Amino acid sequence: MIDTSVFMQAALEEAKQAFVENEIPVGAVIVNRVTKEIISKGHNIVEQENNPLLHAEIVAINNACKFVNSKNLSDYDIYVSLEPCAMCSAAISFAKFGNLFYAASDQKQGAVENNTRFFANKSCFHRPEIYSGISSEFSVHILKSFFSKIRKDKL
Repeated sequence: MIDTSVFMQAALEEAKQAFVENEIPVGAVIVNRVTKEIISKGHNIVEQENNPLLHAEIVAINNACKFVNSKNLSDYDIYVSLEPCAMCSAAISFAKFGNLFYAASDQKQGAVENNTRFFANKSCFHRPEIYSGISSEFSVHILKSFFSKIRKDKL
């Protein structure tokens, strides 16, 4: 059995980097299921790149596809510090990941267990195995800290 906490910790480190860069603190890593190696990392860079598509998952998936020279990531797993939104859930499906692991649920924008429940829709052609709640306490803490800081700075 894979020790998911090691890989989730790497995703949380990416979330910390996003926090430092004044981005919403979400991080993602992609792991080769056989070798247990991280092949790609990413965190939100939406603000610095002025691009609403550059969520952590999209950045990590883009890097992974370049690394393996394929759009098919079925031999890989993705670890994310926050429940993916609809856009990222679709990208995870299109990349054909074997497993999706995420830390904290997202009541507002999440699309896995909340809201649209993307993977349960008939239009979803590939559904990874889904595991949630891994190291969620830290993810929730850093997100609350970030939004508290934003509110304070805007006052």
